[in-house]
Amino acid sequence: MSDQHFDALETRSDDERESAHFEALRSQITLAKEKSSHYGDVFKDVDPASLTDRAALSKLPLTRKHDLIQGQKDKPPFGGLATVELDAMARIFQSPGPIFEPQGDGDFWRGARSFYAAGFRKGDLVHNSFSYHLTPGGWIMDASARALGCTIFPAGVGNTEQQVAAIAHLKPTAYSGTPSFLKTLLDKAEEAGLDASSITKAMVGGEALPPSLRQQYKDRGVDMYQNFATADLGVIAYESSALEGMIMDEGVIVEIVRPGTGEPVADGEVGEIVVTLLENKLYPLIRFATGDLSAVMPGLSSCGRTNKRIKGWMGRADQTTKIKGMFVHPEQVAEVVKRHPEIIKGRLVVDNKDNKDFMVFNCEVNGSPSVDGITATLAQVCKLKGEVALVDKGSLANDGKVIDDIRTYE
Repeated sequence: MSDQHFDALETRSDDERESAHFEALRSQITLAKEKSSHYGDVFKDVDPASLTDRAALSKLPLTRKHDLIQGQKDKPPFGGLATVELDAMARIFQSPGPIFEPQGDGDFWRGARSFYAAGFRKGDLVHNSFSYHLTPGGWIMDASARALGCTIFPAGVGNTEQQVAAIAHLKPTAYSGTPSFLKTLLDKAEEAGLDASSITKAMVGGEALPPSLRQQYKDRGVDMYQNFATADLGVIAYESSALEGMIMDEGVIVEIVRPGTGEPVADGEVGEIVVTLLENKLYPLIRFATGDLSAVMPGLSSCGRTNKRIKGWMGRADQTTKIKGMFVHPEQVAEVVKRHPEIIKGRLVVDNKDNKDFMVFNCEVNGSPSVDGITATLAQVCKLKGEVALVDKGSLANDGKVIDDIRTYE
């Protein structure tokens, strides 16, 4: 492992990378057809040997994130996508939807590369403030940093005063979590007269990181980087010290396709991110449509890594929305309405203030329902707290939207 790059894979030529990727893809398709009942059916007429380039890959059908919800209901626990039985899995997680995800051993989500690019090294103590409960966020960051030899303080979410006291005592060198929560911790430490200056680097995700917020951290002595990861796929792309877009991970094939189709768009055109896993033999997702939008950037990063780059997260191709690092699906909003017959129509509006996300559930209702009751159901179903507002009948637009993301970033 060189000092600048995680390994030699990061500096391969395009031809070397494509050749290796498609050799791995053919092996992955063969495995999926043999071991996964879902892919055994979907790819029954696919000859792995024919998959020699991206044009051939683009002809394979997509698997969409929202398809997992129904697929897992019909064929629990994983909709037939897993290649092994439960006793071969390290952990199982439940993300909003609900969608269940398995974990294997080691750096299962391939995050070590992104942490290395952010300056994390053996000997760093990492204060990890992603949740370890139900969803895999905390475990993704934990496994990634541990693969580099870092030590982890598994802080999780909440308990801000205890977390700040632990930071002052342990003096961690690094942080992982959402960007907004680090601000909460640093502000709380300042209020309490405690020293949190030991944190000089951060790997964040789950929220947007506008330039103004990144600069605020820089002014406080923290170099902040992002990786782009999902519970299903692991790390898809990551930032380097060049801060010139997000470099695609070496263990995946990333396509940008026209939303609603599987057709690749030209570099530079905004489309939906579709990912194929090349190393995951336990849960081999192939042409998995994330619902996230981005675009391929021209040229190469000045940091010397030669893989293509994307511009980062540029919105959603569907109404599924990420709020405070958690996905909220239209199906969940429908479930809240279903549990309260007095709701005629509902729309979840997502906004942000001072770089913090919040959501308001606007409801057209009959009678005088319990706002507290609806609020409790919203939190239970979506796993996030939000406000409930009762609005006039007929005031919600007739446009099919149940989630309206109106966030803006400076």
